[in-house]
Amino acid sequence: MFLTEHEFELPYGYVDKGGTLHRTGMMRLATAADEILPMKDPRVQNLPAYLIVILLSRVIVRLGNLPQVNPGIVEGLFSADLAFLQEMYNRINGLARRPIEVKCPKCSERFETAAAHPGGS
Repeated sequence: MFLTEHEFELPYGYVDKGGTLHRTGMMRLATAADEILPMKDPRVQNLPAYLIVILLSRVIVRLGNLPQVNPGIVEGLFSADLAFLQEMYNRINGLARRPIEVKCPKCSERFETAAAHPGGS
């Protein structure tokens, strides 16, 4: 079965204004619109690093019992949680390097290394 939504548990969690900790959530696969439309957002145009905030706010469909996830919530995440979600976004959308097993042509020792992204780098 093809999964379009993936559960997660944040390393630290988001603490809302009432002091409630939210750690579990759900992220869906990104669409082309999710990656294209934020480029028109003035916040992204003024600060390209803000793109990940907009992207995550579009693809996180649930975080704890919050009614919605918006850029303000993503801004309030701890750095470790933001890094965790960025890595997850890349992994579930096929953007992360995948480990592959290779063999040294000289000594025949086997080890894992990261595969290059399709199309280079």
